[in-house]
Amino acid sequence: MKDLQTILKAPEAVRWDCISLGEVMLRFDPGEDRIHTARTLRVSEGGGEYNVARGLRRCFGLRTAVTTALADNAIGRLVEDLMLQGGVDQDLVRWTPFDGVGRAVRNGLNFTERGFGVRAALGCSDRGNTAVSQVRPGDFDWRSIFGKDLGSRWFHTGGIFAALSDSTMAVAGEAMDVAKTAGSVISYDLNYRESLWKSIGGKPRAQEVNQELVRKVDVLFGNEEDFSAMLGVEIEGVGKQFDELPVASYTKMLNELARAYPNLKVIASTLRTAHTASENAWGAIALHSGGIVHVAQRNVDILDRVGGGDSFASGLIYGLLSGKDVEWAVRCGVAHGALAMTTPGDTSTASLNEVLRVMGGEAARIVR
Repeated sequence: MKDLQTILKAPEAVRWDCISLGEVMLRFDPGEDRIHTARTLRVSEGGGEYNVARGLRRCFGLRTAVTTALADNAIGRLVEDLMLQGGVDQDLVRWTPFDGVGRAVRNGLNFTERGFGVRAALGCSDRGNTAVSQVRPGDFDWRSIFGKDLGSRWFHTGGIFAALSDSTMAVAGEAMDVAKTAGSVISYDLNYRESLWKSIGGKPRAQEVNQELVRKVDVLFGNEEDFSAMLGVEIEGVGKQFDELPVASYTKMLNELARAYPNLKVIASTLRTAHTASENAWGAIALHSGGIVHVAQRNVDILDRVGGGDSFASGLIYGLLSGKDVEWAVRCGVAHGALAMTTPGDTSTASLNEVLRVMGGEAARIVR
């Protein structure tokens, strides 16, 4: 595995530090209520790939952009307004004409309960025929986006975007090929979602698609379920409830992946054991240059678990983009993910100083 620092572009050579490709949905949060009993819902924006770009911008102050598509109606403009608050550059957003009722194109909606105690978090998405699920190769001018007049140090996408349709799978591969030629580092979060794959071939199709895409990747993210479901690589000694996450088994799995995909320079996995919806054991493990970096699990209180893995990814990416070593980057990702899960919504509201405090083991005393 090569050192990423030898291939990263200089910040002054490009317009962006990171571009993300993926769907951005309107999230509806019932707060302490249930989806099916709620009368008031709070809205925010979110999407697995977008959340990484937003975290890099809002928490870490980097220059990021999102490539996505939205139906041009009031809901799409609400998503735009929410993204403006996040600070992610929207110059690459593709606006699709709306047909009036959504027969041909619409925007994705995501209803998510946070869960509490023994009641698990619950997601119910309404995302069929969305604008971004219909993008095709050629819709984004990747050669211009990654060309000398624009350019990005890093490109991020993932398995959620790839699962939206056959055409998005092709768009992900197209973007990766151009990004690779342009010299951008490519990261990919496997992010397995059974609901997205079950009607288009299930795990066999997910593995077929992702095994091809991962061969184009430099930095791979996953969790205790993703590597098995998306790549067919089993982790020994891990039960269906993921209550035991043996480090030795993860080390073996990561080394197996490195042999199967020699293009990968960093492979990182979050380690999450959900004791309850409100208390998780949270940590991470990564492989780089044949060595293992392990941040042991510690119990963390959870308000809203959705987006924790995305915030882990953005923290790790920030570390690498800022020239830190992989151990520092993994610890940064764990801290950022833990903080993101203390507030509602998919996206992080943490600051870099808060991340550094958690990394340093400081207690949660009031700051004033």
